[in-house]
Amino acid sequence: MSNLSLWPIGNCQVSALIDEAAGFVWGCQPRVDGDPLFCSLLDPKDERAMPRGEWRITVENQAKAEQWYLRNTPILVTRLTDSDGAAVEIFDFCPRFQRSGRMYRPVAFVRIVRPVSGAPRIRVSLNPSTNWGGKDAARTSGTNHIRYLLKPQPLRLTTDAPVAHLLEGRAFRAEKSLHFFLGPDEPFVGNVGHTLAQMLHQTADEWRSWVRGLAIPLEWQRVVIRAAITLKLCMYEETGAIVAALTTSIPEAPNSGRNWDYRYCWIRDAYYTVQALNRLGALDVLENYLSYLRNIVDESKGGHIQPLYAVSGEPKLDEYEAEGLAGYRGMGPVRVGNAAYTQVQHDAYGQIILSNAQAFFDERLFRKATNDDFAALEKVGERAWTMHDQPDAGLWEFRTRTSVHTYSSVMSWAGCDRLANAASVLGLSDRAVLWRERAEAIRKRIEKSAWHEGEGRFAASFGGDDLDASLLQLIDMRFLAPDDPRFVSTFNAVEQGLRRGEHMLRYAAEDDFGLPETAFNFCTFWLIEALHLVGREQEARELYTSTLERLTPAGLLSEDSDFATGELWGNYPQTYSLVGLINCAGLLSKPWSAVR
Repeated sequence: MSNLSLWPIGNCQVSALIDEAAGFVWGCQPRVDGDPLFCSLLDPKDERAMPRGEWRITVENQAKAEQWYLRNTPILVTRLTDSDGAAVEIFDFCPRFQRSGRMYRPVAFVRIVRPVSGAPRIRVSLNPSTNWGGKDAARTSGTNHIRYLLKPQPLRLTTDAPVAHLLEGRAFRAEKSLHFFLGPDEPFVGNVGHTLAQMLHQTADEWRSWVRGLAIPLEWQRVVIRAAITLKLCMYEETGAIVAALTTSIPEAPNSGRNWDYRYCWIRDAYYTVQALNRLGALDVLENYLSYLRNIVDESKGGHIQPLYAVSGEPKLDEYEAEGLAGYRGMGPVRVGNAAYTQVQHDAYGQIILSNAQAFFDERLFRKATNDDFAALEKVGERAWTMHDQPDAGLWEFRTRTSVHTYSSVMSWAGCDRLANAASVLGLSDRAVLWRERAEAIRKRIEKSAWHEGEGRFAASFGGDDLDASLLQLIDMRFLAPDDPRFVSTFNAVEQGLRRGEHMLRYAAEDDFGLPETAFNFCTFWLIEALHLVGREQEARELYTSTLERLTPAGLLSEDSDFATGELWGNYPQTYSLVGLINCAGLLSKPWSAVR
């Protein structure tokens, strides 16, 4: 079983990861890129009698633990059974439903414990941390609540369980349903049991209604639905930002030092996320994200746009190490912030335009793009045009070297090409001609400078001979057709150079940290897509099926896989990987007409 057997819950404001034994081991507040109140996943150094940064419910003499999500929701059920057969079921979720004309999604976590057989004795241990695992949160208590003095905002646990037992970590008999609401530091209005039971039903209905609107493929439906739900959990709905993952510092390979904080919005990752969800018809995520992008574009004033931003839109993400945490399985460092925000990555301009392009054509949107939006987007296009043949850090964010990366240049081409499409639909014929001419000029430059004549293929950088899995994106971006001999030769070279059995590397050359030790899961999905598009359909299906065998019990993937053992590494759940699950299912599935 994977060491990343973690189950996400959330409400698009906050989220938490729950381990195989009903422990909240990761979760931040008041938003996904905040200070973790649950941090035991990253091993607090200063252990206490009650583990720091954790909320755990156990049964005495536990013999078995089983877990599942309520169908089509991120509501987790954990059944804990003791050696005598006595059992409880724990329902974990973050409330999310319509109330008073708006979405109710508080900074809150709910746990409902229901005895289902026998007389189980349970222990509830809640010890949130503050200051990045540096210390236990101070607390005060009342008759039915415990206040935790967290920063930037305190939280209150309201419960109908005996507060004294919780404070002392004492075991007690679970003879009736017990309810726990860890949320805003304010009096809880109403009967906690009745209210939380109602919240459970309302939250389940909200998620099931959202799933019901998805246009999913016939095959691998549960895989696609779970990936889609989790992608939505990675959205910070207040601003529309989409984070790359819910965690920080889970290493890409054991003891590699490749420990990064992914709880921010990368323009690139978010583009792929909305692209995948658009294919399922989840336009709410697209519309929220476009609002986030419009603010980013406004603040750039036609100048440099960073590769990533905080979910608030804050541009400064200074990177430092959290001294109070030893790291995942003791493999530090734990990094907070990400210095990649200072990098130059020119592909971002194309991705902003590609994310916006649909809004000029889609009549379903509440806010269809206007001429004013096009004028603002042209400023991004000007940057794409200006920077298309300039060196950058590339999509893999090399920290110590730059090149003119083919992927970045092709994204610039795609940005100009899509601006021409948008201008045409708006009736701006002169602008359409301009952007079409610029796209053609970039295409000619790429075809000249990225072509490796000696090997008859494209290279990953201008004038280079390097291979990179992103070259497989030449067809997804419509730069080349799948049957173009130039793509076929490039694909053959990439497969030969970077494929490792059932896995795909990003690149095989040394980088800032040495040779890559794990495969990048998203690149494996790019390989599957390419196999399908060049007509190797059976191989594509077999590779997709074998990739599904590496899903965690929650049905998800992290960023990386050990290409020898298949063990998952890297931040979790990774949006890139979930996008791959969705895109490949859509490409490979039999049509719905097959069952009609």
